[in-house]
Amino acid sequence: MTSKTPTATPPAFPSLADKAALEEGEVLAPRFSADGLVTAIAVDAATREILMVAHMNDEALARTLATGEAWYWSRSRGALWHKGATSGQIQTVREIRVDCDQDALVLLVDVAGDGGCCHTGRRACFYRRVERAEDGSVRLAAIG
Repeated sequence: MTSKTPTATPPAFPSLADKAALEEGEVLAPRFSADGLVTAIAVDAATREILMVAHMNDEALARTLATGEAWYWSRSRGALWHKGATSGQIQTVREIRVDCDQDALVLLVDVAGDGGCCHTGRRACFYRRVERAEDGSVRLAAIG
């Protein structure tokens, strides 16, 4: 299923064709995918635990920067999503890091409420690990 991102407003971020400017410069110029999205990884600012992976479109990133709270693009709902608006688990953004070619973001966040982020009720979405048995089979096992 392909996401539909709204395109009614002009982009909030420039596009840089110059590789050196993109990789070494001071201009935030996220490289959104063909679907108009960039991967965003939410990490607990205090513990550095990976909490969740989501996506942002141009508007979600602009709102995050403007409000200091995490906004994402829900691919399943096809809509902007203010993390915690219904659950109370608001993510206050302390810092945003961008990778070398500006196609992925890491958000260092403080989480309100019970500190959980996963829709399953867990603290983080990464609660299982991949294990390989001696016979070569693969399974998921709970962490902790």
